[in-house]
Amino acid sequence: MISTETRGTASDAIDGVVPRLVIEPESAEDLAAALASASQQRASVVIRGGGTKIEWGRPPAPIDTLLSTKRLDKLVAHEYADLTGTMQTGARIADVNRELARHGQWLPIESPFEGATIGGALATNDSGPLRHRYGTPRDLVIGVRLALTDGRMIKAGGNVVKNVAGYDLGKLVCGSFGSLAAIVSATFKLSPLPAASNTLVARFETSEELVSALDAIRDSQLEAATCEVHTSPSRLLLKFESTPGALNAHVQQARALVGGATCQVVAGATEVELWREHSGAPWTSPGLIVKASWLPASLRGVLAFVQEMSASAAVELSGRAAIGSGLVRVEGELREQRRVVEQMRARDDLFRHVVVLRASPELKQQVDVWGSLGDAAVVGAAVKNAFDPHGILNAGRGPV
Repeated sequence: MISTETRGTASDAIDGVVPRLVIEPESAEDLAAALASASQQRASVVIRGGGTKIEWGRPPAPIDTLLSTKRLDKLVAHEYADLTGTMQTGARIADVNRELARHGQWLPIESPFEGATIGGALATNDSGPLRHRYGTPRDLVIGVRLALTDGRMIKAGGNVVKNVAGYDLGKLVCGSFGSLAAIVSATFKLSPLPAASNTLVARFETSEELVSALDAIRDSQLEAATCEVHTSPSRLLLKFESTPGALNAHVQQARALVGGATCQVVAGATEVELWREHSGAPWTSPGLIVKASWLPASLRGVLAFVQEMSASAAVELSGRAAIGSGLVRVEGELREQRRVVEQMRARDDLFRHVVVLRASPELKQQVDVWGSLGDAAVVGAAVKNAFDPHGILNAGRGPV
């Protein structure tokens, strides 16, 4: 098999930087060979899957090679009796789940981006509302095959849920933003498709009422698949997955627990559209997008912070209410966007991590998208040196 090699164009640009070459390997071996060649030449490489999150990270230096995984898009194996599946890195999540659905199973990794790939989900460890029940890609991956910068391919983990085959490199590359190695394929534990689902949308007059309702939900025996908070307007979105017979009981119990909130129960195609709009809304609206985490018990303070920042800019939060993770979108002048980021990072009593995902090139020049990594930066540098000694992968853009 032969890789396709073309000159980079404006459509390949990352934050305005056009790569010199774009290479699309047709096999894992071709991908490994391309990395080895780049390493020998000390050529900088950025790995691209679906390209939906390619601009996350620091502004790039000149890019010698954009290495595309577009052609590595196969569902390699589906052991449906064991609830595991192996997919190539460039396979789109939506395509994989359509195939898995033939056996009543799915990979509960979601993305607001239609073209999101398996490799991109792992590289960013990005997750959505279903994280509440199913966890992140890091929680679901049980094995990986990687191409290293010296051209070797290594495998860690296995094809069964319980295994002790090698180091847990799958979890190491999750969230590395393609700065350690190229993911060739990955094996995940799967879940049965839910028999049925309903979503309760509860709207509140104040954030205090929302937090009180959330406390009541968390103190109950209810097990929701999602538990989302959204400001502007203030609301909770609770999705329940169960048998058709049990759903109504779950929804009615939740409805009683949220008190005097205005409630709506959504099902079927309307429910699918509701979640598509909820997940995609921050990305289809303009402005800065920051990913932040906080202790679940700090939600009251987080909501108060969002309200305070809204006095001078349009600020809204959307995230996992019971976990403490979400997106903050800020629409306003550049100085106001910067102020919100700086204020969030100054409030270490509220926020644990504050990472800029989407921002203008001007703002990226003024604030470090990753913020202070503390001692983790030292560990990350050591890991980076071990995997990529010449520093060719995603150089300077990722968290390591």
